[in-house]
Formats: sequence, C-alpha cells, structure tokens
Amino acid sequence: MRKALTVSMIVGMVVIGVSVPASASTGKGNLFHDGAVVGTVVVPVGIAGRGIDPFYAVTNGAAGQLGIAGVAPGDGPYHGGAWQVFSVTFGAGVTPYVLTSDEAVMAAQQIGDVTVTRAAAADFRCPVTA
Repeated sequence: MRKALTVSMIVGMVVIGVSVPASASTGKGNLFHDGAVVGTVVVPVGIAGRGIDPFYAVTNGAAGQLGIAGVAPGDGPYHGGAWQVFSVTFGAGVTPYVLTSDEAVMAAQQIGDVTVTRAAAADFRCPVTA
C-alpha cells in the first residue's frame, strides 16, 4: 500500500492507495500520453498484480514529471485504465529529464539513463479522459 502511495505521489498524481475504503471519493488528475497531458478520473480501487495497461511512474524525475500512460482511449488495446505499474528510475549521474511517452521511457532505458522495474503491488484502476 505504501509503495502505491509513494509512487503516485512522486509522479504528481492524486494519491492512490491499493486498499481504500469504499466510501472514499473519486478525484481527478493528469498524466502524460504520447507527449500530451490527458486527464484522469481517480477511482479509489487498487488491483494489485492484475493491471493490463502499461503505466510508468518516474520515481526521481525532473520537475513537472507526471505519470505516463502507455495507452489511452482510441490508441491501441486500452482496457479502461487497469494500470500495470512500472517504476522508472534515473540512474546515478544522469540528470533527470521529463519523459512524456512510453516510447520516451523505452528510449531512455535503451541508452541506459533509466531502469524500468515492474511494481505489481502498485497496480490500480484509473480511466483516462479526453
């Protein structure tokens, strides 16, 4: 639960817990998708280990870094925001820069700027809005 909260806070999204009371309210947030900022509806539902859609949470990014959605409505196999969380961490000696797409995450990983690690305990549901 703390891992999910920490990851979400670091990426600048609304705090999302993996187990939140049913009476908790729904909120709104923002994240990056293919270089653009898109809205989210934050539903207080954790789905640890059952995410499908790739979501990248940058743990030590540059100012202005948001979470990164790998897919969104109308773009590939979007499953309603059942997020499969990956933690993205800039390496020692690398000056963090803003990543705004899953392609940017993969490119940064390929050149050795970041490591990408699956964080199944942080999976959550949060639909993307236009």
